[in-house]
Amino acid sequence: MITLRKHILPSVLAVILLSTSACTSETAAGSPSSSPSSKSTKSARSASPSAPASSRPAALQLNPVSPVDARTVLADFKTRGMSSHLEALQRIADANGGNRASGTNGYEESGRYVEEQLRAAGYTPVRQTFSFRGDGRNKKQVQSFNILADTGGSAEHTVVVGAHLDSVPEGPGIDDNGSGIAAVLETARWLKESGIAPANRVRFAFWGGEEDGLYGSQHYVDELSQTEKQQTAANLNVDMVASPNGVRSVHDGDGTDFGHAGPAGSKAIEDIFFQFFKENSLPAETTPFDGGSDYDAFLSAGIPGGGLFTGDEKKKTRAQVQEYGGQAGKHLDPCYHEACDTTSNINQDLLKDMSAALAYGTAAYAMAKTG
Repeated sequence: MITLRKHILPSVLAVILLSTSACTSETAAGSPSSSPSSKSTKSARSASPSAPASSRPAALQLNPVSPVDARTVLADFKTRGMSSHLEALQRIADANGGNRASGTNGYEESGRYVEEQLRAAGYTPVRQTFSFRGDGRNKKQVQSFNILADTGGSAEHTVVVGAHLDSVPEGPGIDDNGSGIAAVLETARWLKESGIAPANRVRFAFWGGEEDGLYGSQHYVDELSQTEKQQTAANLNVDMVASPNGVRSVHDGDGTDFGHAGPAGSKAIEDIFFQFFKENSLPAETTPFDGGSDYDAFLSAGIPGGGLFTGDEKKKTRAQVQEYGGQAGKHLDPCYHEACDTTSNINQDLLKDMSAALAYGTAAYAMAKTG
């Protein structure tokens, strides 16, 4: 998750188009199947920012109804391999200067790992390349990429399920955001194994350049045509879902709790996640849409958004301790953006709960109907 005070940067995106029928890469080529025709405070916008949501065509609204039982999904995710993904990302960071930041060997190896896992699950991952101006005195141009992988289903009702792949330079980023990557990877694998044939296309996305200014997700949205924006029915985002002193939180889609409402349809995303937690008798709360993660570009484009989060710099309250346990007055993630954000910095129970919630919500949108 990005923190504005560390990343007030201009964005110079490469003029590299994500074709309506293909994405290209040095190591992966092809196109996602059925391509359409053609943590903190708000980050700085890109050099070619999205227009206000009011000027965009309205995204299609879906009514999510999960085809699977919430309790069954949670039981399944209690034994799934999210931790193995975190261990792999830790090994990659250890072998590459202690981090997986965009533009580094650690990021490249993280990308290859994700691609290998997706291929093994039966997907055809592709890369969408972009560049941005890095931080520091020299402000070097940084080359990075997103990874995209599609299910079958109607491209006219595309659901983007994403998490950022990069870490900060200061550490390996295992909670922020290896945990989100593990949740998305296991959701992608689970969806294949479940036998669900999506009626709506699900596009699994692994964003680059998030910690530098939300560049990867912004580039993705900027490269969509007006028709493609209209066909993007929802964005589900996971950024930090295993905070060691964390809480289960869902983005406040209608803004009733924090005043930052998403576009029409965002409340339905909030509701489907809360339905999962309610059916499993797990306490959960809302968290604001404050522009601190990759959902921001989607919301600005008028696309319904939502997601899951377990906390970063805020301190746990006594009321939260009563609901979730943990330590009052301590940071939800004491290793946020630090070298100690390792596999030892993970709340395994939260990781399982939040990964299962993502899978439940993804299935609900994969099978949702319009109207």
